[in-house]
Amino acid sequence: MPVADPTTVRHEVVVEVPAERAFVVFTEQFDAIKPREHNLLDSPIVETVFEPRVGGAVYDRAEDGSQCRWARVLVFEPPHRVVISWDITPAWTVETDPGRSSEVEVQFIPDGPERTLVALEHRHLDRHGDGWERERDSVDGPGGWPVYLERFAGLADT
Repeated sequence: MPVADPTTVRHEVVVEVPAERAFVVFTEQFDAIKPREHNLLDSPIVETVFEPRVGGAVYDRAEDGSQCRWARVLVFEPPHRVVISWDITPAWTVETDPGRSSEVEVQFIPDGPERTLVALEHRHLDRHGDGWERERDSVDGPGGWPVYLERFAGLADT
């Protein structure tokens, strides 16, 4: 049995929709998936934008008009997978050095015509340097990726 990679977090959810719909819900409704309290800005978030293309960004827009780009779209392959950078430091500030960012890959794997396994892998967390273990534990915990997938599943299955 392979040893788990401590620099990687994995979570899965099954939704009762085709992979095409699951992909669209995740990318086009990301604003409804990301909790508003996950905020690096000084003002409340009014919108999270996921730009659906390689080179696009994922960013929050606040009530005061400020913006925080916290991810870059690295791979965009509908309806199979999307990969974004995780440009957030262990101190929960924006990381400006792409070499110190981790990656989040979300795969949409058909499990029949009306069922999809959605597999999320947040990898290379050690790239963040000192404190990466604390960041890993946070994104792996109940307030991290599990809440995103739970919210996603609720949207996809409706």
